[in-house]
Amino acid sequence: MVSDLYLVAPTPEVTMGRMTARARIIVALAIVYVVWGSTYLALKWVVEGLPALLSVGLRFVIAGTILFTFLKLRGEKTPTLKQWAGSFPAGVLLFVVGNGFVSIAEREVSSAVAAVVCGTMPIMLAGFGAFTGERFAKREIVGLLIGFVGVAVMTSEALGQASGTAKILLLAPVGWALGSLLTKKLPQPPGLMSAAAQMLGGGLVSTLAALSLGERLPSGPLDSRSVLAFFYLVFVGSIVAFSAYSYLLRNARPSLATSYAYVNPGIAIVLGALLGGETITLSTVIGGGLVVAAVALIVRGAKQVPAKPAPCLVDSEPVIATR
Repeated sequence: MVSDLYLVAPTPEVTMGRMTARARIIVALAIVYVVWGSTYLALKWVVEGLPALLSVGLRFVIAGTILFTFLKLRGEKTPTLKQWAGSFPAGVLLFVVGNGFVSIAEREVSSAVAAVVCGTMPIMLAGFGAFTGERFAKREIVGLLIGFVGVAVMTSEALGQASGTAKILLLAPVGWALGSLLTKKLPQPPGLMSAAAQMLGGGLVSTLAALSLGERLPSGPLDSRSVLAFFYLVFVGSIVAFSAYSYLLRNARPSLATSYAYVNPGIAIVLGALLGGETITLSTVIGGGLVVAAVALIVRGAKQVPAKPAPCLVDSEPVIATR
């Protein structure tokens, strides 16, 4: 039986101990789909009042510290030196390149454009995975290709008008794909301790890089919307959603675990239009339809239950999983 999904958030507990493996994966997917779809707009609000790379670093240092402390209080073992060494490269790729470059780009591009560009990540992961012996069902390959076409349709107009900042944005999905791959290939602590170690490593490197580049917190009063968005990203976007993603990486095929990249753009586009004043174009609608079709193929083609169960954190404990 697949282990329980453990997510941390300062909210009432929701018991899921008796959920089937399939149900746990569905819950984790729903969290990653919805929450990460909303983080692009939240990140846009953060960089309106806070330094881009420094805010990413502080976000993951705080989130990683909270998750690490929580797990230690529950009796988890401290990662070994070998596990720390394996977590740092993955953390740097995921959080410095993956999140940091998006944060820098969103100072100029819309949250919708950032989300759509990041939607190319599963294609890159599939390409990298092919070099390491990862196999994909035909239906998954078709879904990945359709999803790429959908992303291309949605970005054709936006990227044509973007400035040079878009170039660094294009590297973000590369970093996330490589980081996701290294999470499975390099020694990692068991369970969510892996997420905590990666957040701490990536957050520390991002903070040091930001300080070396001259980024500093504003000396005057902080923008309230930026601060609220920052803490939303810390607790919901980082701890809750990344914990769900970490679970998916251990318990589902890569194409299913990363299918959020095709759903997030649609959610980000809608939220950007409703709350951020961004425009929905015809190319967005057409591309979004292709993306939905791609997700359907990927989900149906992927195996819902892995052959080997992931290590369980603490047997028969409740799950805390709310927004």
